[in-house]
Amino acid sequence: MAQASGSVGSAGSHDGKPAEQRREQLLRAALDVIVERGYADKRIADVAERAGTSPALVIYYFKTRDQLLTEALRYSEDAWYETGTQRLAALPTAAGRLTELIAMTCLPDTDPGTQSGKPTEWLLWLDLWALSPRNAGVAAVRHKFDERWRETIETTVLAGQEAGEFDASVGAAEFAITLSALLDGMAVQIALEDPDVTPARAYDLAMRFAAGQLGFFRQPAQGQR
Repeated sequence: MAQASGSVGSAGSHDGKPAEQRREQLLRAALDVIVERGYADKRIADVAERAGTSPALVIYYFKTRDQLLTEALRYSEDAWYETGTQRLAALPTAAGRLTELIAMTCLPDTDPGTQSGKPTEWLLWLDLWALSPRNAGVAAVRHKFDERWRETIETTVLAGQEAGEFDASVGAAEFAITLSALLDGMAVQIALEDPDVTPARAYDLAMRFAAGQLGFFRQPAQGQR
């Protein structure tokens, strides 16, 4: 296993690389290991080996395995939202943006977190959900992620209502909670590769619900036309 070549405690730089660059490298390595093996089988030593550094350096940055998981998922989520925000900004209608949000969740080839066709984002979330009931720190991170997701849906619905695209009588906050819960349930089945809940079927069912509740014409997802 490769060892760190520099001092762990050096200010602003570690093993010859800037601190932020090294931290991102460790997070990417952690994501790869968790997706491949699952959190339960992930070791600090495995992450260090994947990153080409020492376990001591991983511990220096992240202290515990649970912190490494939450920080890795935060890193993945932020990247997912950054890419998703750019996609949504290019769409002229709220209906198009809501369609894209559902597609990004359900369809692997539109998921910014996909690698080799696998919905990696949801594989990470399975581990996060499993840990949340027993770890207050993990639970707090999970709650913040859910809040951001619901706010994204709610903001999109409100914009559509203001533009006259969606039924104005629908409560945007309540719709966001319901749709996010529906998508989370679909995501579990997708991640488990349930043959009865394929990504395409999950997308279709979620779109039926959204269009039926908000009263808009269902559009095909971008990239699925």
